[in-house]
Amino acid sequence: MKNYTEEELADIYKNRRNKLSEYMKENSLGCVVFIDNEEHREPAVAYYTGHANDCVLMIFSDGYTILIPWDENLAKQYGHFDKLVPYQRYKNDSLDAIKALLNVHCSTHGNNNKIELPPYLTYPQYLKYIDELSNYDCRCKEDGAHKFVTDCRMIKDEYEIECTKEACRIGDLIIDEIEKLAKEDKIKTETDVALLIERRLRENGCERAGFDTLAAGPKRSFAIHAFPGYTAEEWPAKGLSILDFGVVYKGYTSDTTLTIAKGNLTKEQKNQLDLVQKAYDECLKLYNPKHTVAEAAKKADSVFASAKRKMPHTLGHAIGLEIHEYPRVSTKMPSTLKFTPGMILTCEPGLYDPEIGGTRLENDVLITEDGNEVLSHSRIIRL
Repeated sequence: MKNYTEEELADIYKNRRNKLSEYMKENSLGCVVFIDNEEHREPAVAYYTGHANDCVLMIFSDGYTILIPWDENLAKQYGHFDKLVPYQRYKNDSLDAIKALLNVHCSTHGNNNKIELPPYLTYPQYLKYIDELSNYDCRCKEDGAHKFVTDCRMIKDEYEIECTKEACRIGDLIIDEIEKLAKEDKIKTETDVALLIERRLRENGCERAGFDTLAAGPKRSFAIHAFPGYTAEEWPAKGLSILDFGVVYKGYTSDTTLTIAKGNLTKEQKNQLDLVQKAYDECLKLYNPKHTVAEAAKKADSVFASAKRKMPHTLGHAIGLEIHEYPRVSTKMPSTLKFTPGMILTCEPGLYDPEIGGTRLENDVLITEDGNEVLSHSRIIRL
């Protein structure tokens, strides 16, 4: 991956904030507020500043950005902003911080007193905000600036694509090692493979797993998301075993699922493997700007319906700073929503049965101008 300088990163974050600034000017907003805490994680904080979490972020209509972090030292090391104000200065109270900084900066950096608050505030919280901020015209909208941010994050920029590619590259290294060790019978349990992933991702410069690893041997692979994520059960055992994991590089996650088919399989198990592979191959052809997201989802349904089977989840979803981002690859998506260059989405058809076991094949796909690029290389492995 390219080694970005601090100046280049600063420009990346500033360009993202400038797009929001233009939206705010067009929609007569003076300031947009984002709040990240244990109650609600807000990916816009990392998207606009590079700071990890636990803070208040205020962006004014001229692009001026104030970060109010809980961890001042961490924010100074990783964050990109115009002004940093320690959260402790306001006794760790978001409302007090927002009120004080609006009073100081809104008239200078905001083109009016219209403030958009996060739509994830509870109703009692919202009432408290509008009471305390009575001098401001406070809004709280599902289709406002926060929705605009979600739409912006749907199309990845060069830096986001590079980070995701690196996450996928590291994930591929882990998949290759798992296949080798499984063939050598050196992986014995679900716990073995889950802890191997945890060690390898950190050895390769990743921050964490994208989500709790799901390693399910034949006794548990019938579950879409096995619970618990992994146990001391044998893995991979004779039959169908599933492994679903992701790794996070500089905030961006991969998301892959492989199936290991071991030993002599039943006719039903072989048919299920073939069906999932066929659905994956046929749907991947539609991951391009000529087709809508719903078309790909319908194709998966039709492949499984031909065998009188039904997939119990959507065909895929976007990934990025979060493991599940907009859009879903679903028939419920707007009929006009096409795959768009810059989107990164999973393609993950799967079938599950208590007797047969589970099969899922999942890879991460970048939509390009003339088609797609498969970034990860998960697969069905036969032992």
